[in-house]
Amino acid sequence: MDIYEKIMALAKRRGLLYPSYSIYGGEAGFYDYGPIGILLKNNIENKWRHIYLMREKFFEISTPVITPYKVLKASGHVDKFIDKIATCKKCGASFKIEELKDGKCPICGGEVEKSEINLMFETSIGAKKQEQAFLRPETAQGIFINFPFLHEFFRKKIPFGIAQIGKGFRNEVSPRQGVLRLREFSMAEAEIFFDPEHKEHPSFDSIKDKKMNLLPADGKEIEISIGEAVEKKIIGNEALAYYMAITNEFLLDVGVSREKIRFRQHSKDELAHYANECWDAEILSNRFGWVECVGIADRAAHDLEAHTKATGTDMRIIDKTKKIKKIKIKAKMDKIGKAFKEKAKKIKKALENIEVIKDKIIVEIDGEEIEIGKEFFEIEEEEDYRRYIPHVIEPSYGIDRILYSILEHNYKEIKKEGENYILLSLPPSIAPIKAGVFPLVARDGLPDIAREIEEQLRKNEIMALYDEKGSIGRRYARMDEIGTPFCITVDYQTKEDDSITIRFRDTTEQIRLNKKEVVSWIKEKI
Repeated sequence: MDIYEKIMALAKRRGLLYPSYSIYGGEAGFYDYGPIGILLKNNIENKWRHIYLMREKFFEISTPVITPYKVLKASGHVDKFIDKIATCKKCGASFKIEELKDGKCPICGGEVEKSEINLMFETSIGAKKQEQAFLRPETAQGIFINFPFLHEFFRKKIPFGIAQIGKGFRNEVSPRQGVLRLREFSMAEAEIFFDPEHKEHPSFDSIKDKKMNLLPADGKEIEISIGEAVEKKIIGNEALAYYMAITNEFLLDVGVSREKIRFRQHSKDELAHYANECWDAEILSNRFGWVECVGIADRAAHDLEAHTKATGTDMRIIDKTKKIKKIKIKAKMDKIGKAFKEKAKKIKKALENIEVIKDKIIVEIDGEEIEIGKEFFEIEEEEDYRRYIPHVIEPSYGIDRILYSILEHNYKEIKKEGENYILLSLPPSIAPIKAGVFPLVARDGLPDIAREIEEQLRKNEIMALYDEKGSIGRRYARMDEIGTPFCITVDYQTKEDDSITIRFRDTTEQIRLNKKEVVSWIKEKI
């Protein structure tokens, strides 16, 4: 068994992860989180929230997973969110083009038929009169759609950040990498709205000396400080670099090995349709190589401009600190009305929103391009406040991939009495169970004291688990396998002086402590 198989066996045995629908034969690309797994996942997400909500002072929102067709048409996902695939004419299996071997089916060697597929799951809204829709491929569009309301919430001040944790859906062609390539997955995304003329970050100085491993699109992997990377224009701007540093810090905090993190820049032909610049935080896996787990993208104004164009909603910000002279078109409605009839109002609105005036003006009305001659408008010059559509920096985290990486990097096998002893050396802050609580024996009043300690820990929001089955060694082993950092044992001495034993997971060292101090002691440690 390689490490992936060992981890998935442990995950199934100890309640971390199960293949979905397994009693029906399973379904590729779907996994369930068990009782221990969901605690770990929640702790990772809450660590993410702590950084982005508490420290960075963002706010979190939640938006629907079902997205109308018109929203994703405007954002470009309907036309651009596409994979090139090949389907075997012999065995019927489908693959991404890059998975083919010498142009043939990698399973049976048969001839293939090439085509394209949109990766979004289709659905519909309504009963009789159905509206086409999709399960969202990202949480980001829900944030962009809400920009006018969020701008008001922040009292029209910029920059500001919005976070969202939720499910994304991608109808992967061939999800053959377990929890690393899911059709339904958890995302933690943040959208930070900036003035395009000011992509500095107020806290940049606090991280500029931190070093990270970078793999630029046109170079070799280097270790370099954030400040130097911006100065040399390896990273495009301070804001993008700052959130790359925050990502690096988060991954280290949750237990990813420092030497197994790098940031790889997307080449021009690899960039998503919405991105100006993008870096992937990749984590090294023993089985899968370098795996993309976080994308940090400069989305410029792509999304807000797209939704402005599609809906007519003005997404611009008024900068009252700066006045500019601008040219404005004033429509001659008497002539436009006679020439264009029912389209006159739409043409007037389109003309008034034009910011760059050329010799020939063409407006798009209901999908039709109409040329507007100079006889239909006049040009005026006026002074106005600067108006702009904000740019967006987006860190997008794949929680499931990060969780697997944490398991792999913290999985240890120790030879003990001729057997392989498994240990998950998770950081205490994300460990699913913080403390195992045991009576030395299940009699003589020891269970009552142990249950009382478990109750006190849980009342103080410290996840503890009582266990009295089997030998103390077996109980320690069960806790070590799920990454529990501390085990508390109630013994006969406890009845005499109220002291208990605390065992450390990673060193097996033991100390004695008064039971009244246990809650504060564990809080300090985690």
